[in-house]
Parts: sequence; C-alpha cells; structure tokens
Amino acid sequence: MMWWYGPGMNGWGVTFMTIGTILFLALIIFGVIAFARVLRTTGDRPAQERRPAPEELLAERFARGEITEQEYRQGLDTLRSVRRPVIKS
Repeated sequence: MMWWYGPGMNGWGVTFMTIGTILFLALIIFGVIAFARVLRTTGDRPAQERRPAPEELLAERFARGEITEQEYRQGLDTLRSVRRPVIKS
C-alpha cells in the first residue's frame, strides 16, 4: 500500500522504471529507422544500381574490342530473336 507522503517507490522500482523507459525509447527509435529504410528502398533505384541490358553489354564488349563485328552482329541477332519476358525489379 502506498501512503500519501510515504515512500512510494524503492530503489528497485526506480531501476525497473529507468530500464523500461530506455527500452521503450530504443523501440521507438528502431521503429522510426526501420520505417525510414522501408520508405527509402521502395522508391526507384538510382541509376548506378541499374543492371545494363544484354544489348548494352554486347555493345560495350564490341567497343572495347573484345569481340569482332561479326560476333557482335551475330550476338545482336540472337538476342533480338529470343523474346524473353521483362522482369522489373
């Protein structure tokens, strides 16, 4: 029983109240950070994270001289003849 002007909370009560408050605030901070990350990752991906298309990779290899013009045209014809569904990530 608590008295009006007597000792209401002993040392253990203050300790548990402090620990509970710290845990509650940590939970709120964690929730805000997690929510901000979810909002940030659901937007469009930046250009540097975009994967190049197969035709772009083939063109880059041709530009660097890794493949000949005949190999480039053959690869381009092969890529254009095979229609694959586009998967957007």
